[in-house]
Amino acid sequence: MSEETAEKTPEDQATEDDKSAKDAKKEGDESAEEPRPPAWLARQDLIEHSPGGLAGGLVKGDQYGMAGGEVRGDFNLYQFGAYAATDPPSLSGEIPADDLADLSLVFTESPRFGKALSRLREERVLVLTGSHGTGRKAAGLMLLHRLGLHRIRSLPSDIPPTDVRGQLDGTAGYLLADVIVDRDRPIRQVDLHALRERLAGGDSHLVITLAESSAPRGLKSFAWEPPPPELVLESHVSRAQGEEGWNHVRNLAAVRTFLDGSPTPKETASFALRLIPVAAGTATEESLAAFGEQTVQTQIESWLTGDDHLTLHDRAFLISLAVFNEAPYALAGELADDLFRLLETSKNPRKWEDIPLFGAPRSVRLNAARARGYEESENTVWGRVPQYKAAFREPSLALQLLDTVWMRYPSTRPALVSWLSELAVDGRTLVRTRASAAAALLTRSDLSSGLAHLVEPWADDGSHRARLAAANTLTLAHLMGTAAVPQILHAWCTGDDASRRWTAIRAYGLLGAVLPDEALNALLTAARTHRQKVDLEEDEKEEEARELVEAVQLLLLSARGPVLAALAQLVEDERADRTVRALARAAFLIACEQPSSELDDRFLVLEWYGHAVSQAPVEARQLSALWRAALNDPLRTARAVQILRDWVHGAESVPEAEEALSRLFRDLAQEPAERRRVGHLLRTLSVPDGASRLPVADRLLAVVPE
Repeated sequence: MSEETAEKTPEDQATEDDKSAKDAKKEGDESAEEPRPPAWLARQDLIEHSPGGLAGGLVKGDQYGMAGGEVRGDFNLYQFGAYAATDPPSLSGEIPADDLADLSLVFTESPRFGKALSRLREERVLVLTGSHGTGRKAAGLMLLHRLGLHRIRSLPSDIPPTDVRGQLDGTAGYLLADVIVDRDRPIRQVDLHALRERLAGGDSHLVITLAESSAPRGLKSFAWEPPPPELVLESHVSRAQGEEGWNHVRNLAAVRTFLDGSPTPKETASFALRLIPVAAGTATEESLAAFGEQTVQTQIESWLTGDDHLTLHDRAFLISLAVFNEAPYALAGELADDLFRLLETSKNPRKWEDIPLFGAPRSVRLNAARARGYEESENTVWGRVPQYKAAFREPSLALQLLDTVWMRYPSTRPALVSWLSELAVDGRTLVRTRASAAAALLTRSDLSSGLAHLVEPWADDGSHRARLAAANTLTLAHLMGTAAVPQILHAWCTGDDASRRWTAIRAYGLLGAVLPDEALNALLTAARTHRQKVDLEEDEKEEEARELVEAVQLLLLSARGPVLAALAQLVEDERADRTVRALARAAFLIACEQPSSELDDRFLVLEWYGHAVSQAPVEARQLSALWRAALNDPLRTARAVQILRDWVHGAESVPEAEEALSRLFRDLAQEPAERRRVGHLLRTLSVPDGASRLPVADRLLAVVPE
């Protein structure tokens, strides 16, 4: 036995065994790693699983249904009357008239309320979209109330939109708040037409509210914007204590600080509950401190270092819950145990603490964390699955807790870095995305350390998951306002390090709606600089070439106009670099292959073209130019023709698509050779069911010039 082996203690051997097991697990995970995730799907995952709608900036430019993701679980009805001191009740069935009257007394109209009311009065059904906490449900109720309807009913949110028609019985106003829309419960414009007919027959009106990021593409909707927070606060306080009471508190430092934070209507209504006693003279301004950042910070410090009788295991759960806020409780608990082991090793490498298999009950842990548990379904690859979730009661606590641990207790960094690095390559998309979101926050707090400990090692990793985590981290960090991210991305994208270049290319694709010009210029520079690896004329399937193509595809689908104009100019400029022209054509074609959803016969670019024909003729011409370039490219003609065939098949059941295709085929059949190509495409279209002809093909053929 060697001297080194002889000196090992049981604790040393346990540590070594654990490390070996983890190394073996990591090696096994990497060998069985999922294939490279397509950029479009990875973008959808990032939007879907980022905490608190953090990735909303990725969809801010999307139109024609090109947005993705969904924000759930926000009950934004103003707290009023009997609802003020408790959680709002479930709205199902007829809304009591007294509740509507109470809400009417404190409801504050936004500048767009009048226009929304006119739309609802004229069209009878209104889809009202808004982000988290904007009070869109209360707005929906008030829109119906202001129409003078004597009976207003709330429909259950889980009812399939296609079944709503059967719920309409007699003259009334109907509210379908935060309707669940997914592949099993689609809602389309045609559904709204059917509802409008039924509502007109019964002299009724319907408001449907949706999170703005979950509104289906192509659905006519109205964007709700909340009123200024000060007006909302004034409405609540004045109702309870009159104008004099409001004037007494409106200029208090605590009030101004609260309003400077741009609170949501829901948060403002909650703050009003604390402010009303101050206006009445029964409480002091100090009582408002619970809403201030300092109070949150005091609570965090008490948890981490105070005499709260919290164990290291408890504190690990708090940190895990901060990362998995509004995620399944079991996930936060499971991964908290992993963090605890790492923290315990940092604290005392030679000592192992047992984790109680049956520790404190769930309710006790949540109460200690000042968190709430709630039932909610979430999307998975198997459909919607019910989950018991957990979230801090104070929305800002999660981010502030992570920032505090990272910045004020640097001794925890090795354990946090190891933990987040394990999460970044976990098999679950939600876990990986939350790891990136946490890393983005830590990078914003300390750019140099975040890059050195998290982003750069992930980007340098050979695993697709790790590099994607790095790209997601940089994307979310930029959306959080982190300095220098654009410079980092540009340097990596145009540099010689292949792994970091991959990461930057993916991040640029994700940030297309935010940095369209800068992203496109960097991607084109990368294509020109590294043409030996991205020679799309030779091998479009080479990984870096594919990444560039998909990144430009995302730019086109998210930023639209500016990127479209640049790509159209590239393909028409024969003096332009051969590689970037090939990149433009390839990216355009895979964008054309992108359907609205897995179960939809509609295609995003075709709908974009149909809209552009009447609303943006310059864009329509640019889309036609890209199509002509793709069809005339010998390496891509077959693929382009197949995409058009797929579009024709889809148009059989989508009248709007047929109309758009008829115009597109006319645009693409200007020359005799073009007319022969389009005519051949339509005449030879295969029909799966063995029918002699596809009716839509004959109708389209009739509009093509002879």
